Amino acid sequence: MTTPMVSLRDLRKEYRAGSDLVTALDRVTVDLPAGTFTAVMGPSGSGKSTLLHCAAGLDRPTSGEVVLDGVALTRLDETGLTVLRRERVGFVFQAFNLISSLTAGQNVALPARLAGRRVDPAELGAALARVGLADRARHRPVQLSGGQQQRVAIARALVTSPAVLFADEPTGALDAQTSRQVLALLRGLVDERGQTIVMVTHDPVAAAVADQVLLLADGRLIDRLDAASAESIATRMAAVEATC
Repeated sequence: MTTPMVSLRDLRKEYRAGSDLVTALDRVTVDLPAGTFTAVMGPSGSGKSTLLHCAAGLDRPTSGEVVLDGVALTRLDETGLTVLRRERVGFVFQAFNLISSLTAGQNVALPARLAGRRVDPAELGAALARVGLADRARHRPVQLSGGQQQRVAIARALVTSPAVLFADEPTGALDAQTSRQVLALLRGLVDERGQTIVMVTHDPVAAAVADQVLLLADGRLIDRLDAASAESIATRMAAVEATC
């Protein structure tokens, strides 16, 4: 195991739902090594997306500590968090979140432009080339398949060379064949470029691409599977769901 890129220590997240206090994360402690692929799984409501959002600095935990690339997120003010997310974090969602009136290249460059930074054309071209879309820079989303749109979204997340790429159900809206292509792309980013990736998924086949699988239930980290097959992940998940 290499040096942690993300460390979560005694992480707790609570929120109000009417008069009820809901615990979304319950004292989660885990290290996510640099240059590895981590999948996060669990039943609905187990805290998967909450963990991802806290680890990425999109949400603040109620207590505990998040350290990303050596920076303690929980000690940053909102301005510091914004800068860190812009410069060190990439995020990919299930919905591609592309602007329909912009080309693929313009969509990739948009976050930098919104931050007041010009993206070098060579940098932009390299980001699209990494996801196999060097020849699609001038195409608008409607001219691209679902898998190509998700790859544009991945290129957009990679253009700033983030320390960590977070992905929330990145293959959830894709068919099986396209999902395999996107997962192969993510795996290649880890193996060939040393990218750190943390992915929430409900799919054991997707999770089997990862180096480790974290299993959550009721906001708690209950197990970690290393280099697990889709079959063993599915079996473990079924056992977890049977107890929830």
